[in-house]
Amino acid sequence: MSQPPPPPNQPPQQPGFGPPQEPSEPQTPAPPAPATPPTPPAQPPQQPPAGPDLNKAPQPQPGYGYPQAPGTPPPAAPPTPPQGPGYGYPQQQPAGYGYPAQQPGPYGQPGPYGQPQQPGPYGQQPPYGYAQPTVPMQAQAGQPGGGRKVNAQVAIIVSAVVAIALIVGGGVWYANSSGKDDDKQTTAEGGDTKGGEGDGKEGGSGDGGATTGEAEEKAPAATGSKVLFQVPSPKVPKGVTTISIAGSWLTDSVYAKSGLSEITGYDRKSGTKKWTLDLPGPVCAATPHVTEDNKTAIVHKPAMPSKTDPQACSEVAVVDLAAGSKVWTKTAKSGTMPVSFNNVTIGGGTVAAGSTSGGAAWDLATGDERWAPKTSDSCYDAGYGGGAKLVAVRKCGSYDQRQLHIQNVDPKTGDVLAEYKMDEGIEYAAVVSTDPLVVAADVGDSAGDGSGISDFFSIDNKTGKLRARLSAPGDEFAARCDAIYKVENCTGVTVGNDRLYIATEEHDSGGDSYSQTNEVVAFDLATGKQTGQRADAGENYEIFPLRMDGPDVIAYKRPPYDKGGQVVSIDGESFKETILMENPSTEAVRDVESRMSPDYSEIQFGQGGLYMSSVYASDFTSREKEYSVIAFGTE
Repeated sequence: MSQPPPPPNQPPQQPGFGPPQEPSEPQTPAPPAPATPPTPPAQPPQQPPAGPDLNKAPQPQPGYGYPQAPGTPPPAAPPTPPQGPGYGYPQQQPAGYGYPAQQPGPYGQPGPYGQPQQPGPYGQQPPYGYAQPTVPMQAQAGQPGGGRKVNAQVAIIVSAVVAIALIVGGGVWYANSSGKDDDKQTTAEGGDTKGGEGDGKEGGSGDGGATTGEAEEKAPAATGSKVLFQVPSPKVPKGVTTISIAGSWLTDSVYAKSGLSEITGYDRKSGTKKWTLDLPGPVCAATPHVTEDNKTAIVHKPAMPSKTDPQACSEVAVVDLAAGSKVWTKTAKSGTMPVSFNNVTIGGGTVAAGSTSGGAAWDLATGDERWAPKTSDSCYDAGYGGGAKLVAVRKCGSYDQRQLHIQNVDPKTGDVLAEYKMDEGIEYAAVVSTDPLVVAADVGDSAGDGSGISDFFSIDNKTGKLRARLSAPGDEFAARCDAIYKVENCTGVTVGNDRLYIATEEHDSGGDSYSQTNEVVAFDLATGKQTGQRADAGENYEIFPLRMDGPDVIAYKRPPYDKGGQVVSIDGESFKETILMENPSTEAVRDVESRMSPDYSEIQFGQGGLYMSSVYASDFTSREKEYSVIAFGTE
């Protein structure tokens, strides 16, 4: 097995310091943006394959861990890239669709698998001699809907969007800043434009883990939404291909979004800037968790990168989203070297950040250090899952004999309260929920689609014993996790009511219409079996669970090419769907919304507001103005 190169943000470690260093995995290039809808073909498209077996029983559950099948060969070939622009739109010939051609990386690094090296913007070699994957070209703008799955060979590599080396400059354009008439004519602006209407019942917000309280979101009398505001994509500096702008948060009054080297807080309804927090360098990682007093955590670089100094992701900071200010900033060392962190989270009053050099943690309120990497450790904390509890994904052993320890840790001391050891050969795991404890893994690289998931593991976080294993083949289920770097970054799945709610893959909806659809189904975390509950997306829609809302599930429906998206609440018991929002179907609005793929965007919904944002900015141009944020509201 060839070893992938180390990450670009990780400085070289001195020999003899810290835990055994893992040859790092390639970082993720930015995902493609959808392309303009093509003209329908004269001939009807071929009928798509049938959908997943929603009544499929799980495989036999092992007693301890999930043994990897010996000698399992890799797939003979990657799956075919998605065809056509999206749900409800007639399929086209493969040429021009699927995953776009690759472009030179930001530092001129060679592409994966021995691809010829391309000159970078400064003509230099990658820092520290790292070989990195190239960044894919963005697809032509304007494609509504569209395939989520990419070529498997590429997708397995591209699993950390926000880990792209950043060379940052320029400024950010803000909503309503230009005041130009042409902006209103070419964007989704037009506050009186509304979508369809529907009846509804109460919904609510949840933490994606243990079910507590009642649903809070309430369907309005009129569910048709209007565009509240949008934020144009920031201009990247000349010579820079892609820059991470990951990180978005929602409070009672503020929607906050990362820019090139700043975080901006917008009024939730008007989009007016309430504050701007300038940062010395770009944001590398951010937790989605927000405390009751509106605090969150980020990792950022200490300065702007340059061609001679790419800068490490060494600064861990707590941000006050109400005041728009930093509470504190801390760093950690492994031996004498600063740690470059890959991920950060909040749990139990602790901020914890993980890396290939080990993990560190600080008191959320004071910034006092709670633990740091130890040079004597033979294992290291690659990452953490937060929220209701704090869970560490700890890696032990050599690269070719890796064993993962899933640890429920005391957030104040780091002491292990319970531990589950996964079988050797499972190299990466993502934390889907900390309470109840659920992790996802691609066992034996069997998912085959780059999703990072073939199985979910339900673990008792008090005893560390395996409760159940849930088989979720990549060709049947549409959830994705970035278990390589962003340990708690999963889409298309949420947990509550001691159940796992997951989106299925798109499939033929039946009949002669050649339409596509999918579902959200539920698994019992105690037995590992499907409950029989199923929420249908509807003809030519695609449904994605976003989060729990008390006992209910909040889900986003990606629309056909000629309609606006929907937000629905799914009753946790009856699975009855209630429309909370339906977005405008005008072409200008659809063009912006359709670019916000649920797999590669950040989607926040709360108090009748839907906020969709990109996780990257690029220098790729299109006929239409690009936006990093679009916000919808029903009130």
